[in-house]
Amino acid sequence: MAEHTSQQAPDGSERAGTATREAPPGATGRPGGARSQRWRWQIFAVTWIAYAGFYFVRTAFSVAKLGILEDPGVNRVLTEHALGVIDAVYLAAYAVGQFVWGMWADRFGPRVVVVGGMIGAIAASAVMGLSSALAVFGVAMVVQGLAQSAGWAPLCKNMGNFFAVQERGRVLGLWSTNYAFGGLAAPPFLGWLAYSVFDSWHAAFFAGSATLAVVLLLFLLFQRNAPADVGLSGPDADTAGPGGATGPGGGATGGTGGADAAGPGEDDHKVRNALALYRETLRDRMVLTLGAAYFLLKPARYAILLWGPVLVSRRLPHVSKVADTLIPIAFGAAGVVAPMVIGWVSDRVFQSRRVPPCVLALAVLTVVLGLFTPLTASGSVGVMIAVLAVIGLAVYAADSMISCVAAVDFGSASGAGTAAGLVNGCGSVGAILGGLLPGFLSGNALFYGFAGAALLAGLVMLPHWNRVPRTA
Repeated sequence: MAEHTSQQAPDGSERAGTATREAPPGATGRPGGARSQRWRWQIFAVTWIAYAGFYFVRTAFSVAKLGILEDPGVNRVLTEHALGVIDAVYLAAYAVGQFVWGMWADRFGPRVVVVGGMIGAIAASAVMGLSSALAVFGVAMVVQGLAQSAGWAPLCKNMGNFFAVQERGRVLGLWSTNYAFGGLAAPPFLGWLAYSVFDSWHAAFFAGSATLAVVLLLFLLFQRNAPADVGLSGPDADTAGPGGATGPGGGATGGTGGADAAGPGEDDHKVRNALALYRETLRDRMVLTLGAAYFLLKPARYAILLWGPVLVSRRLPHVSKVADTLIPIAFGAAGVVAPMVIGWVSDRVFQSRRVPPCVLALAVLTVVLGLFTPLTASGSVGVMIAVLAVIGLAVYAADSMISCVAAVDFGSASGAGTAAGLVNGCGSVGAILGGLLPGFLSGNALFYGFAGAALLAGLVMLPHWNRVPRTA
């Protein structure tokens, strides 16, 4: 096997070249090689931290709302209604970004897209900490939405580049705990700094920016786009997509993520290739199926994320406001466990088929959502915690499998970022409904509607029960 040499690429990553001298055993990307394993788990760690880090800026606004609504200097302008509209603006911008950044990651590599997103998120959060003007908040949240959406699809592609199809269920299932962890850890940390240490809602934004700035530094130091960037072969080298060992966009078989320009017309060439890949992905029936299922699933998750305390209060009017905020933690805690469980099941029980565990999770979700009202009618706190935990297990299991593992698998090496972006963009449109509907519908209608959506999502995916990725 020829030894790989490396040189510095324009994006700061290492670019692989090829020498004629034979490499010693274990120096290349053969599965099990010590150097290969080190890089694989280094990429796992730094990308996990990266996406969890995004949440320390994403949730800053939610934490700051408590102080904003009690601040007489700003709450006449930044009313509850205004804050809700700002949330909707953010979610709309987030949805738009999902459709774009995955494609960019395929053409230019995950590194440049994720770094740009982190910088934008840090800046937008800092601006919101410095100002209380409604117009400034609105513009900053548009930037924040676009910046936050630069994280998921490119990082999923980054992971797919280093891990083979046969192991992605387990590995990406474990990796997908990042967003549940971020959603659990960030609010109390930011709230403690804002209200216990500095006694100012502005501090929530500054603390979020500072945390993500540290994560950005780690990402710059330890992340690389693909195995070839560090002289390793890809995990699916025998099943390389179009383009061979240097598939488009730094696919699973190597490449530099599109970072090495070849001439004056290279940028135009990249754009044309990116649009062609986007059109090709849009014609993929499985990607469209995943997008439709995720659109139907996401409203339930975001309704509980954004309205959890209110939903608990409606069913348990006798408990305190503190309890209203603590009980929904069961939903998020279950979300940390669910991706690991469904990932293992998809690899070991269903031999890397992603649809069967999704359909089963959606079936459980349908039943529990449909029974939410009668199950919680007793007013028992324990029952409410148990119901939210089961909903969390089911919704996060299906969510992580659809938005990450299946999207990367069916997107192929060259189009994994584009596919993940499209699927997550569809889900993000559904998330807007999750933020709006609880304010307009009663508990019965809301949960019956979510149950119907989960059932439809399962039926949409059911015909693909035996579908396997092209690279499997």
